[in-house]
Amino acid sequence: MKYKVGFIGAGNMGGAIMKGIKGSRMSDDIALFAYDSYEPALQKAADIGATPLSGEAEVVSWCDYIFLAIKPQQLDEVLAKIKDAMSPEKVIISICAGITDDYIAERTVAGAKVVMVMPNTPLLLGEGATALAKSDSVTEDEFTLVQNIFGSCGICAVLPKDKMKEVIAINGSSPAFIYLYAQYFIDYAKSVGIDEKAATDLFAKSLIGSARMITDSGKTIDELITMVSSKGGTTIAGLDKLRANSLDKAVKECCEACTARAYELAK
Repeated sequence: MKYKVGFIGAGNMGGAIMKGIKGSRMSDDIALFAYDSYEPALQKAADIGATPLSGEAEVVSWCDYIFLAIKPQQLDEVLAKIKDAMSPEKVIISICAGITDDYIAERTVAGAKVVMVMPNTPLLLGEGATALAKSDSVTEDEFTLVQNIFGSCGICAVLPKDKMKEVIAINGSSPAFIYLYAQYFIDYAKSVGIDEKAATDLFAKSLIGSARMITDSGKTIDELITMVSSKGGTTIAGLDKLRANSLDKAVKECCEACTARAYELAK
C-alpha cells in the first residue's frame, strides 16, 4: 500500500521535502501530490515526481497526509478552502510558525490529526534540523511516518507541543541569526584587506567544523571554548569584548522577540 502524501504549497520548503522523500528509501512507499497557485512552483513539483492537482481541496480529497507548506498569513484562507474536504482520519502536517493544532482543528474538523513542524532552510541541502510535535489524535504509526519524512532531509527532534513556539528561535529562525553573525566577521575581514571569498570560505568552514565539534566531540560547550582559549591569548581578548558588549543579553532578547512574534501569529 502506498501512502498518499499531498502538498499545499510547493515552494522552497515544500519542494525540498518532496526531494527528500524521492531521494530516500521511502520513495517506493509514497505517492506524491501537490498544488501551488504559482504555476512554476507546481511545475517544479511535477519535475520532482508529484502529481499536480488543481486546488487545495483536491489535495485533501486525494491524500491521507496533507502538508501545509505555506506562510502563516495564508493559513486561514487555505483552511477555509479545505474544510469541507477534511475528515478526522486525515493527517495535516503544518509548517506554519506559531500555529497550534487546536487552531487548525477549530477551522477544519473537530479532533483533527495535526503534526506541527518547525523545519529550517538547510533542509534544502538535506541538512535540516526539524522540531516536531503532534496532537493527541495522531497515532504513533502516523507520527513515525512524518518523522521519517523529515529524517530524510536531515535530523528531527520531538518536543512537547507547548514548546513549538519557543523552539523557533533555536532552529527555525536561527540560520538567519547565524548568517548575520557571519556577515559581521566577513565585513571585518574585508575592512582589513582580506579577500571576501577567502574570508567567507574560511569562516563558513569554521562554522561547519565547530558545529561538528559540538555534536561529535563529546565535550561540553564550555570545554570547547577552553580548548581554543589560551591564557592571555588572542581568543581570550576577543571573548572578553563579546562578554563586555553583552552578547548573552543580545541573544536572549533576540530569542524572546522571535518567540513573542510566534505567539502573535497564533492569535
